[in-house]
Amino acid sequence: LTPDGIADCYMSHPPSGSYPAVLIWPDVLGLRPAFMDMGRRLAGYGYTVLVANPYYRDAKAPVVKAGASFSDQAVRDTVIPLANKLSPETHFTDARAFIDFLERHESVAHDRKMATIGYCMGGPMVMRTAAARPDVIGAAASFHGGGLAATADNSPHLLIPDMKADFLVAIAENDDMSDPQAKTTLRDSFQAAGLNAEIEVYD
Repeated sequence: LTPDGIADCYMSHPPSGSYPAVLIWPDVLGLRPAFMDMGRRLAGYGYTVLVANPYYRDAKAPVVKAGASFSDQAVRDTVIPLANKLSPETHFTDARAFIDFLERHESVAHDRKMATIGYCMGGPMVMRTAAARPDVIGAAASFHGGGLAATADNSPHLLIPDMKADFLVAIAENDDMSDPQAKTTLRDSFQAAGLNAEIEVYD
């Protein structure tokens, strides 16, 4: 339950016991079987995993068919309007609501820090999650996240001083080519905040 309604997320965890929690933010195509598989695989290593449906305000998951590609115009016409309705404010409110849910769940080890992972548009969500609950988020990873170090006043990298998590920022080579300064801005920002951060460009 969030301030904006009930979110149909996907949860996976071992059958008994309590484990560190991981909150996963999917890419622009949203929560779908591929991300459910990721959640199950990660849970198999001893985690309680919650995969978010970022579009729950407008649609239940999945919003695209299995195997859908962002290169398909019909797919873009479906997901882009949904993505455009999200904002830094919804990122924050959703992150807090999902973490509150995990903190109450019996499968979560409450004496362990949580982690958050995001893909593509989920990258900024990861950073805002880490800033929203720095007392809880101890590790974070962004995979080909977009807009992490922008020029806008609400750029995610400006929140780094509010975070306490160790970070992995995996940058796609083509993204680095379009914005080569981003990795340097991120490295400098994490270093200034005294946080451990691995920032790498991958083929």
